[in-house]
Order: sequence, then C-alpha cells, then structure tokens
Amino acid sequence: MARSSDSLPCMGRAPDLCARLLSLSSRPELSTHKSRAQDGRERKRDKMPEPITMIGLGTGVVALAWNLSRKYFDYAKEVFDIAAGLFATVLAAPVLLVCAILIKVSSRGPVFFTQQRVGRNGRIFGMLKLRTMYHNVEAKTGAVWAAKEDPRVVPVCRWMRRSHVDELPQLLNIIKGEMSLIGPRPERPEILAELRKRYPNIEDRLAVKPGITGLAQVRNGYDTTVEAFGHKLDADLEYIEHRKWSQEFSIIGRTFAKFNDQSAH
Repeated sequence: MARSSDSLPCMGRAPDLCARLLSLSSRPELSTHKSRAQDGRERKRDKMPEPITMIGLGTGVVALAWNLSRKYFDYAKEVFDIAAGLFATVLAAPVLLVCAILIKVSSRGPVFFTQQRVGRNGRIFGMLKLRTMYHNVEAKTGAVWAAKEDPRVVPVCRWMRRSHVDELPQLLNIIKGEMSLIGPRPERPEILAELRKRYPNIEDRLAVKPGITGLAQVRNGYDTTVEAFGHKLDADLEYIEHRKWSQEFSIIGRTFAKFNDQSAH
C-alpha cells in the first residue's frame, strides 16, 4: 500500500534533511516574497496607460500640429515643400534617368537647361527643366509662346511635355527654396513685360513663391496667348487669396490627372 510522503521513514541523516525541507516550505518569508513580486507586477500594469488614453493623446498631438500648421501656414508650407521635394526627387530619379538617355540619343545638346524666370517679389532665378526642344532653338527668335505641334520640340520628347515630366528637375528649385510645390507658374521676364501692358495687377502673383503646379494649371491647362492668360491670372489670384491646406492637397490630387495633358505643347 502506498504511503504519503509525510509518513515515509527517515533513515540515518535523512530525518534532518526532511525537517529542513519541511521548514523551508513553511517559511513565511517565501510567501511574502511571492506576494511582493505579484504586487509589483500589478502596480506596473496599473502604471501603463490604457489604449484609449494613448489614442486620445495621439489625436491631441495631431490636432495641435494641424492647428499650428494653419496658424503659421507659410512656415509650415516651406517645411512641407522641402520634405516633399526631397522625397519626390528620390522617386523621380529613375524617370529622369530614362528621359536623360532619350534626350542624349535623340538630339545634340545638354539634358538639362536653366531658364530665367521671375519668382517671389520679382526676384529672377534659374528654373531647371529637361531640354525637350532642339538645342539653342531660340537663339534667333527669342522667347516666344509655345504652340500646338511646336516644331521646336524634339519628337521623342513630346510625351515629356504632355506628361509634364520635363518639369521634374524643378524639385531642386523647391529644395533650394526658390519655388514651391503649389503656386502660380513663374513667367519669363520677357513675357512678363508683355503681360504687364495688358494686366496691371499681374504683380499680385509675385506675392508668393511660384509653383511646379497650381490652381490655374489644373483648371485651365496651358495658356498660349496674352488673351488666354487672363483666365490663368484669375485662378492664380484666387489661389493666393484663399490659401489653405485643403486647397493645397486638392491641387496635388488634381495634378495627377494632368500626366496625360493633351493641351500641353
């Protein structure tokens, strides 16, 4: 018949060992230590914030950042432009490489060129573009408006103009602080002088940084005459008067539809 461990006989020195084991198992210090460890774990759990608290804190931080970005719109827009410009430059690098190869094998001249444009407060800066026209084509004619099926454009580069890929180098102008993602398109000094005669309030467009895209571009497309520029000017002034984040993101979204712009020449 089996016996319980308490009734097993202890032989030799075994009684002392059994007595020690029994005394250790009944020591109050061990049970107190276990109780303290359990209490410590419970206190640690109590100190951890509830998930709903963490969500509320995160929402509050986002709301604060949003309110500050609206209050200090110009500063926040500059930070956003530079960050977005750097990110977009990395994404656009493979496309620019393909364009560079096509330009080099299809016509003589550099891949990129710099064109003088009028920026904020009338400051002249060099705007970067992919060269889609034949090299030095304006040496005799000077600055002229682009036309439909413009013979100055290299045939293999027409898709770059329709998709506005030729404007991607201007991301570097954004990073340098000369341009913005969204804003009125900068005009050439020669053409701006011509437009001033017809539109005296054109100077109001120079109150903000020029952009790669803008309300006028997504609404009206290309302008090819002095008369058509009036619609562009109205849209630019409307944008400047009502600048806000919802409009910025709306223009960015609508710009993607312009990647197959049939009005581009």
